[in-house]
Amino acid sequence: MNLSEVIRSLSEERGLDPKVIEGIICDGVLSAYEKKLPDVELRASFDRATGEVVIAVKRLAVPQVVDAGREISIDKARRLVPGAVEGDAVWVPVDAKVGRIEILKARQVIASKIKDVETREVYEAFKDRVNTIVHGVVYKSESSGTLIKIQDTLAFLPNSLSIPGEKLVVGHAIKALLKEVLEDPRGKNQLVLDRASEQFVRELFSLEIPEVFERTIEIKKIVRTAGYKSKLLVVSHDLNVDPVGTCVGVGGSRIKPILKELANEKIDVLVQSPSLEDMVKSALKPAKIGRVEISGSGAARIWVDEDQRALVVGRLGQNIMLASRLLDIEIQLVGKNEMREQNLDRDLLDDVGLSDADSE
Repeated sequence: MNLSEVIRSLSEERGLDPKVIEGIICDGVLSAYEKKLPDVELRASFDRATGEVVIAVKRLAVPQVVDAGREISIDKARRLVPGAVEGDAVWVPVDAKVGRIEILKARQVIASKIKDVETREVYEAFKDRVNTIVHGVVYKSESSGTLIKIQDTLAFLPNSLSIPGEKLVVGHAIKALLKEVLEDPRGKNQLVLDRASEQFVRELFSLEIPEVFERTIEIKKIVRTAGYKSKLLVVSHDLNVDPVGTCVGVGGSRIKPILKELANEKIDVLVQSPSLEDMVKSALKPAKIGRVEISGSGAARIWVDEDQRALVVGRLGQNIMLASRLLDIEIQLVGKNEMREQNLDRDLLDDVGLSDADSE
């Protein structure tokens, strides 16, 4: 059977070096013959002129053959290898044919070795791109996640690392963080993607905002609840560059591509400040904070008008929780009863003619 066409086809389909495929096919055919002839030493080579795999058995040149499986007469040896002398090892082509079982074994070896080569090539191609943004196309949705095609390689975006509620459409372009590159695939998956982490947001800002990429603006910290909101703490290393305005852009022009990639997840960008009180107020925007009281125990108590309470808390308490994580401080919203008591005390002071200053 002429294998040259098979090798060429596999090389084009899999993107592998034809010489690598030749070696794999030789190993597969050799494994079949080794199964049939387990007691002798064999080797395989590819004859490009005929397009066939040649299997040869090692035999010892002797004056008189006793073991035909391991020996060859010196006369026959010299016809194969001119100048051969007694005791030389001579490789003799094998005429024996292999059966169905041996052929099945050969196919398994070839398939396994091709898969190993492809796995190694994918690992080498992507190992240095971990924690960077990769561009792909949505290929297929599965129950446990989504397959994303990156060039000619399929990567896996698990549901646990996807943006909750996001609908990915087959054929649409997508960006993701390359979270893991596995030397040994987990199931069928070797490249694991991520769109739910803080690191993904960080890399998107670096990709879209030149000043972040150049580190003129530094992202000090990011906290995120994927699908709901991200909060970024930024600082500028150039007094002439406004970190928040630069990240957001005129009319939101710079941040809009990031919001679109995050399925319109909200993003709050605030500048680092020496005043923790100001930072607390900024971290809770768009809510308007009336008063902030910082305690020495790493906590901040805040007072707001009734119509601002829902904005402070956010969906399922996420906004105030994210603000607390961003500033590494426990933010406590003063309860309604406590606010009423303080208002009553203030009204009582007013009734008896005492101001706040007088009461001190």
